[in-house]
Amino acid sequence: MRILVVNAGSSSLKLRLLDDGDQVIASEDLPAPGWKRTDVARTIASYGPVDAVGHRIVHGGTEFSEPVVIDSAVEARLRALVDLAPLHQPKSLAALDAVNEILPDVPAVACFDTAFHSTIPAAAATYALPAEWRAKWGLRRFGFHGLSHAYASRRAIELLNRTDSFRVVTCHLGAGASLAAVQEGRSVDTTMGFTPLEGLVMATRSGSVDPGLLLWLEEHERVTPPELAEALEHRSGLLGLAGTADMREVLSRAEAGDDEAELALDVYVHRLRAEIASMAAAMDGTDALVFTGGVGENAPQVRRRATEGLAFLGVELDPAHNSAAREDTEIGADDTRVRTLVVTAREDLQISHEVRRVLHG
Repeated sequence: MRILVVNAGSSSLKLRLLDDGDQVIASEDLPAPGWKRTDVARTIASYGPVDAVGHRIVHGGTEFSEPVVIDSAVEARLRALVDLAPLHQPKSLAALDAVNEILPDVPAVACFDTAFHSTIPAAAATYALPAEWRAKWGLRRFGFHGLSHAYASRRAIELLNRTDSFRVVTCHLGAGASLAAVQEGRSVDTTMGFTPLEGLVMATRSGSVDPGLLLWLEEHERVTPPELAEALEHRSGLLGLAGTADMREVLSRAEAGDDEAELALDVYVHRLRAEIASMAAAMDGTDALVFTGGVGENAPQVRRRATEGLAFLGVELDPAHNSAAREDTEIGADDTRVRTLVVTAREDLQISHEVRRVLHG
């Protein structure tokens, strides 16, 4: 089965064609915003036969806890979820429309970033808000980056030749960043919540902020909800702290003694280290720590700083292995209780895996 994987992100529309052995046989990234349906049609035509399509959909709400074949009823329900992810869901739906127009008779499967976290227990999913609010509006922690966390934890189990009872903390560190606690192959906790704003410090997103601070800004400084949303999503995180959203520049400037960059790195790592410990606590410890995503894979300084304060968990890096890490590899010191790995982010493989499972069992 030749599967076309469609991943509509904030910076690009990624199109991958995978063969029966899950090898990528065709690949193209179309810039976003700005890609046109004619570009998508040209790319897909150049790929040759397509037997199935897998779409990354950011938000499945409470309705979709598993991948699902897309029909008109499912599509209508996906559109009704736009309000839950107004920055991400429209991009996924635009790509869905484009590919459906080009391949109308090819079965398509929606694969959700939220679905992997549908298994987190009530204690982790529930906000301490009035019961009537939670019931009326479905307020709960959803979690995101589920496709990446699912693949990274599954790949760690493969690399270490362990069973699903293995406890893994997965660190998806990119422009967006989140962690997951994965036990027996299921997510039991994660750092993002009702929206992708909760949790870690990110490239331009704030991560968790005292809600009282936001209420104070609204009441005393008359900052409007749209202004708050724009600042928290696009002008905070590393950008707000150091004036750049690029972790490579933050690291370079911090090494050169730049105070703002050093503070940004300290804040980023402080939150990251604390949340790794929190994920481990959700499983009464961890057997493996996995770094993935652009920062997780390519910033050994971040991995080193984050793990320096985690010796109490049994985490210790091998400096040489950490500095030289490429693709899927182990970077922990010998004889440590917790195995530490770097795993290349492969949402395309997770989507292909889910498409095959849905269509063929």
